[in-house]
Order: sequence, then C-alpha cells, then structure tokens
Amino acid sequence: MKTKLITREGYDKLQKELDELWRKERPETTKKVTWAASLGDRSENADYQYNKKRLREIDRRVRFLRKTLEDIQIVDYHPQQEGKIYFGAWVELENDEGETLQFRIVGPEEIYGRKDYTSVDSPVSRACLKKQVDDEVIVNTPSGKKYWIVNSITYKK
Repeated sequence: MKTKLITREGYDKLQKELDELWRKERPETTKKVTWAASLGDRSENADYQYNKKRLREIDRRVRFLRKTLEDIQIVDYHPQQEGKIYFGAWVELENDEGETLQFRIVGPEEIYGRKDYTSVDSPVSRACLKKQVDDEVIVNTPSGKKYWIVNSITYKK
C-alpha cells in the first residue's frame, strides 16, 4: 500500500497539472473532436480517433488527480524535524567505498521524472527514517545488506 503523504511542492505540482488539463488541454481537445466529428465518416478519420483517445487519457488522468489530491495529506516542514531524517528531508549517504547517494524523501506520487527523489515507501527511505548525521543506515537489497553512513540532512524551509 502506498503512503498517502506529499510535500507542499508535490501537491502544488499535481494541482497545477490538474488545472492545466481541465482548463486548457481538455477544452482544446474537445473542440478538435467536435470539429473532426463534423467531417463525417469517423471510422477512417485519424484526427477524430486520435483526439477521442487523447480525451479519454485526459479524463482518466483528471479522475486520478482529483482522487489523489482529495485523499492525500500535505506534510510541511516543522522545526522539530531538524537533525533527524523525516519525510521531505534531503539526505546524503556515503558507503565504505566513498560512493555517495543524495536524494529527497517524498510521497510516491512525486518521484516520476525525478532521479533525486525517492519514495518514502522505498527500502532506502524506510531505513533512513529517524536517523541522524553519522548514524549507520542498513538497507536490505536483493543482493544483500548495504551499509551507509548519514553525511547530511537538510530541509527546504
């Protein structure tokens, strides 16, 4: 089950996408469908078929976004989080070989298109929660346990 948490930035981004789809893209696509339908035979009308399919995709995404935004809880930064890893933290880990990992712990809906974000539900995020700088983090992976040390924790205020 996915955690129903999101950062303020993540919520605003999804809200902006919903507004864009509903107020701009959907009306434009609806006009195209209406125009293409007026040309007659729809069975061989590529404009009609493509835009009708696009309209279904938009409607599906709008339904998903509305449900998600309704069910999700925004987690804002709080000064009590300082010094420990919680939701919304930027984290840097380092292993014995000197390799570093840098990422932000966010909600599952926020990770798409971002290589520097990881879901709060991921093994590395779970292992990091409540840790402090210089604490050891043990991450269970398919290839065995990985050991990391917390280098830094920051929050965007």
